Amino acid sequence: MQRQQVPFAAHLCVCVNDRKGESPSCADGVGMQLKDLLKSGVESRGWKGRVRVSHTGCMGLCARGPNVMAHPHGLWFSAVTPADVPAILDEVGRRLPSG
Repeated sequence: MQRQQVPFAAHLCVCVNDRKGESPSCADGVGMQLKDLLKSGVESRGWKGRVRVSHTGCMGLCARGPNVMAHPHGLWFSAVTPADVPAILDEVGRRLPSG
């Protein structure tokens, strides 16, 4: 095992859990579209390599989804729509270290 510091200033996790209609889930919304929009926004802001965007399975609050979590900032965004992506990126950007 190798141990190192996290190579990203921020990591955005987008829930795309799909409960197949049995109960509310983030996949009922636009989870993968949100991931793609966030990735595109990260690239257009010049953050590629500094901010990572990934999709995840269930993060435990599917009924509030789609959900996006930002580490290490401790930010949680619920009921996210594509229109919210710029605001999420603005909030993360305010917390990124200079450089």
